Amino acid sequence: MKRIAIALTVNGKTEEVFAEPREHLADLLRGTLMLTGTHIGCEHGVCGACTIEIDGVPQRSCIVHAGSCDGASVRTIEGLAGDAVMGALREAFSREHALQCGYCTPGMLVVARDIVLRLPGADEARVREELAGNLCRCTGYRGIVRAVLGVLADRRAGSSRAEPR
Repeated sequence: MKRIAIALTVNGKTEEVFAEPREHLADLLRGTLMLTGTHIGCEHGVCGACTIEIDGVPQRSCIVHAGSCDGASVRTIEGLAGDAVMGALREAFSREHALQCGYCTPGMLVVARDIVLRLPGADEARVREELAGNLCRCTGYRGIVRAVLGVLADRRAGSSRAEPR
Protein backbone atom coordinates (compact mmCIF):
# COMPACT_ATOMS: atom_id res chain seq x y z
CA MET A 1 0.00 0.00 0.00
CA LYS A 2 1.30 3.43 -0.89
CA ARG A 3 2.12 5.65 2.10
CA ILE A 4 1.09 9.30 2.10
CA ALA A 5 3.18 12.28 3.20
CA ILE A 6 1.76 14.35 6.04
CA ALA A 7 3.10 17.61 7.44
CA LEU A 8 1.65 18.66 10.77
CA THR A 9 2.65 20.50 13.90
CA VAL A 10 2.73 18.26 16.96
CA ASN A 11 3.25 19.89 20.33
CA GLY A 12 4.74 22.94 18.64
CA LYS A 13 7.19 20.99 16.47
CA THR A 14 6.78 20.60 12.71
CA GLU A 15 6.69 16.93 11.75
CA GLU A 16 6.85 15.47 8.26
CA VAL A 17 5.86 11.81 8.34
CA PHE A 18 4.52 9.08 6.12
CA ALA A 19 1.40 7.12 7.00
CA GLU A 20 -0.74 4.39 5.56
CA PRO A 21 -3.85 5.89 3.92
CA ARG A 22 -6.14 4.41 6.58
CA GLU A 23 -3.83 4.93 9.57
CA HIS A 24 -5.45 6.65 12.51
CA LEU A 25 -3.84 9.63 14.18
CA ALA A 26 -3.56 7.78 17.51
CA ASP A 27 -1.46 5.07 15.86
CA LEU A 28 0.73 7.66 14.14
CA LEU A 29 1.28 9.53 17.40
CA ARG A 30 2.08 6.41 19.39
CA GLY A 31 3.94 4.35 16.79
CA THR A 32 5.70 6.80 14.51
CA LEU A 33 6.19 9.78 16.83
CA MET A 34 6.51 7.73 20.05
CA LEU A 35 4.09 9.98 21.97
CA THR A 36 2.65 7.23 24.10
CA GLY A 37 0.75 9.50 26.50
CA THR A 38 -2.17 9.23 24.10
CA HIS A 39 -3.87 6.01 25.11
CA ILE A 40 -5.98 3.83 22.86
CA GLY A 41 -8.97 2.14 24.44
CA CYS A 42 -12.00 1.24 22.36
CA GLU A 43 -10.71 2.30 18.91
CA HIS A 44 -14.26 3.46 18.09
CA GLY A 45 -14.27 6.99 19.53
CA VAL A 46 -16.42 5.99 22.49
CA CYS A 47 -14.14 5.83 25.54
CA GLY A 48 -12.21 9.11 25.20
CA ALA A 49 -8.84 7.66 26.27
CA CYS A 50 -7.26 8.93 23.03
CA THR A 51 -8.53 12.51 23.31
CA ILE A 52 -6.06 15.14 22.10
CA GLU A 53 -6.38 18.65 20.67
CA ILE A 54 -6.52 19.17 16.93
CA ASP A 55 -6.42 22.85 16.02
CA GLY A 56 -7.33 23.67 19.62
CA VAL A 57 -10.39 21.42 19.82
CA PRO A 58 -10.53 18.13 21.76
CA GLN A 59 -10.90 15.21 19.34
CA ARG A 60 -10.76 11.42 19.47
CA SER A 61 -7.50 10.51 17.76
CA CYS A 62 -8.52 6.87 17.24
CA ILE A 63 -11.18 7.83 14.68
CA VAL A 64 -9.32 10.62 12.88
CA HIS A 65 -7.34 9.54 9.84
CA ALA A 66 -3.79 10.81 10.07
CA GLY A 67 -3.95 12.04 6.47
CA SER A 68 -6.80 14.38 7.30
CA CYS A 69 -4.46 16.18 9.72
CA ASP A 70 -2.11 17.40 6.99
CA GLY A 71 -1.42 21.02 7.94
CA ALA A 72 -3.12 20.70 11.34
CA SER A 73 -1.80 21.64 14.75
CA VAL A 74 -1.97 18.70 17.16
CA ARG A 75 -1.36 18.82 20.89
CA THR A 76 -1.07 15.70 23.01
CA ILE A 77 -0.86 15.34 26.77
CA GLU A 78 2.94 15.61 26.42
CA GLY A 79 2.51 19.01 24.76
CA LEU A 80 0.55 20.30 27.74
CA ALA A 81 3.31 19.62 30.27
CA GLY A 82 4.13 23.30 30.87
CA ASP A 83 0.55 24.56 30.65
CA ALA A 84 -0.61 26.37 33.82
CA VAL A 85 -4.19 25.11 33.62
CA MET A 86 -2.96 21.57 33.07
CA GLY A 87 -0.64 21.95 36.07
CA ALA A 88 -3.56 23.05 38.24
CA LEU A 89 -5.65 20.15 36.97
CA ARG A 90 -2.89 17.62 37.66
CA GLU A 91 -2.54 18.92 41.22
CA ALA A 92 -6.32 18.82 41.69
CA PHE A 93 -6.57 15.29 40.26
CA SER A 94 -3.94 14.16 42.74
CA ARG A 95 -5.49 16.05 45.67
CA GLU A 96 -8.98 14.68 44.93
CA HIS A 97 -7.81 11.11 44.21
CA ALA A 98 -9.22 11.46 40.70
CA LEU A 99 -6.99 8.81 39.19
CA GLN A 100 -6.43 5.19 39.88
CA CYS A 101 -5.16 3.02 37.04
CA GLY A 102 -4.42 6.12 34.97
CA TYR A 103 -5.55 4.75 31.62
CA CYS A 104 -8.26 7.36 31.09
CA THR A 105 -6.26 10.17 32.70
CA PRO A 106 -4.57 11.76 29.64
CA GLY A 107 -7.83 12.04 27.70
CA MET A 108 -9.71 13.07 30.82
CA LEU A 109 -7.19 15.84 31.52
CA VAL A 110 -7.41 17.17 27.94
CA VAL A 111 -11.20 17.39 28.23
CA ALA A 112 -11.01 18.86 31.74
CA ARG A 113 -8.67 21.59 30.47
CA ASP A 114 -11.13 22.39 27.69
CA ILE A 115 -13.95 22.65 30.25
CA VAL A 116 -11.94 25.00 32.46
CA LEU A 117 -11.01 27.27 29.57
CA ARG A 118 -14.28 27.18 27.63
CA LEU A 119 -16.81 27.04 30.47
CA PRO A 120 -15.45 29.08 33.41
CA GLY A 121 -18.89 29.22 35.06
CA ALA A 122 -19.67 25.51 34.73
CA ASP A 123 -21.50 23.87 37.61
CA GLU A 124 -21.37 20.21 38.62
CA ALA A 125 -24.13 19.15 36.22
CA ARG A 126 -22.38 20.80 33.27
CA VAL A 127 -18.98 19.36 34.21
CA ARG A 128 -20.52 15.89 34.38
CA GLU A 129 -22.21 16.42 31.01
CA GLU A 130 -18.95 17.56 29.41
CA LEU A 131 -17.03 14.60 30.87
CA ALA A 132 -19.68 12.10 29.77
CA GLY A 133 -17.73 11.20 26.64
CA ASN A 134 -14.73 10.05 28.65
CA LEU A 135 -15.12 6.72 30.37
CA CYS A 136 -13.37 5.73 33.59
CA ARG A 137 -13.73 2.23 34.99
CA CYS A 138 -11.99 2.91 38.30
CA THR A 139 -12.85 6.18 40.02
CA GLY A 140 -16.61 6.56 39.91
CA TYR A 141 -16.02 10.13 38.61
CA ARG A 142 -16.55 11.87 41.97
CA GLY A 143 -12.90 12.80 42.37
CA ILE A 144 -12.61 13.82 38.73
CA VAL A 145 -15.62 16.12 38.98
CA ARG A 146 -14.37 17.57 42.31
CA ALA A 147 -10.97 18.22 40.73
CA VAL A 148 -12.43 20.11 37.75
CA LEU A 149 -14.81 22.06 39.97
CA GLY A 150 -11.93 22.92 42.31
CA VAL A 151 -9.83 24.35 39.47
CA LEU A 152 -12.83 26.29 38.19
CA ALA A 153 -13.44 27.71 41.69
CA ASP A 154 -9.75 28.58 42.14
CA ARG A 155 -9.71 30.42 38.82
CA ARG A 156 -12.89 32.33 39.66
CA ALA A 157 -11.37 33.29 43.02
CA GLY A 158 -8.06 34.24 41.42
CA SER A 159 -6.18 31.62 43.44
CA SER A 160 -2.48 31.21 42.74
CA ARG A 161 -3.04 27.44 42.43
CA ALA A 162 -4.76 28.05 39.09
CA GLU A 163 -2.40 30.72 37.78
CA PRO A 164 0.75 30.32 35.69
CA ARG A 165 3.88 29.53 37.62
